[in-house]
Amino acid sequence: MAAGRLKIDIRRKRILELLAQNGQVTVAELSGLLNATQTTIRTDLDTMAAENRLVRIPGGAIAIPAQPVQTPVQEAAPDALAAQKRAIAAKVLSHIQDGDTLFLNSGSTTLRVAEALCARKRLCVVTNSIRAAEVLAGYPETHVVLLGGEINAIYGFTFGDDAVQQLGRYQPAWAILSVDGVNAVQGITTYHAEEAMVNRIMIQQAHRAIIAADRRKVGRAGFTGICRLDDRFTVITDSGARPEELDEIRATGAAVEVAEET
Repeated sequence: MAAGRLKIDIRRKRILELLAQNGQVTVAELSGLLNATQTTIRTDLDTMAAENRLVRIPGGAIAIPAQPVQTPVQEAAPDALAAQKRAIAAKVLSHIQDGDTLFLNSGSTTLRVAEALCARKRLCVVTNSIRAAEVLAGYPETHVVLLGGEINAIYGFTFGDDAVQQLGRYQPAWAILSVDGVNAVQGITTYHAEEAMVNRIMIQQAHRAIIAADRRKVGRAGFTGICRLDDRFTVITDSGARPEELDEIRATGAAVEVAEET
């Protein structure tokens, strides 16, 4: 019995280590990595969720945020790739002109993009990110539309049927998206299944799409697919992304730009 308990503890400790590294795990990948049945992994995740050690999502789990959100304006935790995300945001800004119209989704990288966009005038920005809307609303020359719908209070975004229906009214020049994974095979993916439809409609309605993804997102796949890559997309990442992954993304027809940190 003691040996069995130890084996369980080791497996669950490894699950937490993988969550700390990647932010999200799936039942299927854990089953393969830990040589355990999917039923066993589901039991592990359910138990750990009940112990408040992780957050269960369909098909897997995500890490508990380091700082639970109390209000939409709460400060985010320190970001190890903050400089790289600012460089990505500056590269995104080089595509945007005064007077442009655009969609902006939620995420730490698109929040940096929102801050950079304040350098442009007369923008019209439609977003489901509460924090991005607050940043942009501080500039009177920027027209901001915050999508309605249900609220994910932990990550500060809106989603659901109301948000999707509202998106159908707009046809902006750009959709600028922060995602959890981008690669040549699975395309663009997210851990947040409830936001996937919002992102998908943003891409469908916009003339072109920019994917702002730091090095950790390139080559990875999140839990929920958004769409495949093609020549409508420009993927902007930082200099730490693996060149072979970027070459595979280019082969889909998508453009790739690498932002250099200063």
